[in-house]
Amino acid sequence: MTDPACAPLRIAIATNDLENLNAHFGSCRSFALWDVSATSARFVEAIGFDETTDQGGRHDDSADRIAPKVEALAGCALLFVLAIGGPAAARVVRAGVHPIKRKEPEPISAIVAQVQDMLNGNVPPFLRKVLGRPAPSFLEEETR
Repeated sequence: MTDPACAPLRIAIATNDLENLNAHFGSCRSFALWDVSATSARFVEAIGFDETTDQGGRHDDSADRIAPKVEALAGCALLFVLAIGGPAAARVVRAGVHPIKRKEPEPISAIVAQVQDMLNGNVPPFLRKVLGRPAPSFLEEETR
């Protein structure tokens, strides 16, 4: 059986250049998918989108541009974006993905390193179940 501490976590990063987190959910040209564990990180694939919004906050109701993006997140645990609207965020969460908004663009390599740091430290409760890790005992919490 695989050690849960080594199991990779699939993350998606909204990007327009495949080098940086630099896009809103609705307007990103692609998601960069990465498998990240406490000790390794591997680029999996880039999923591109032809239909995007203009980041102006208004959406054309004649086409559902959210559904293909939510479907592309299958198997992901985290989604990093610069912004995501309420209805889109609700659909992402219903798909079992935790959206994380960042205020400023940053390199994908920095996000991967931050996820690794989190996996090497005190993993947030919402990720413990995904990773198959038990909650730390009271004594383990006291020694940190």
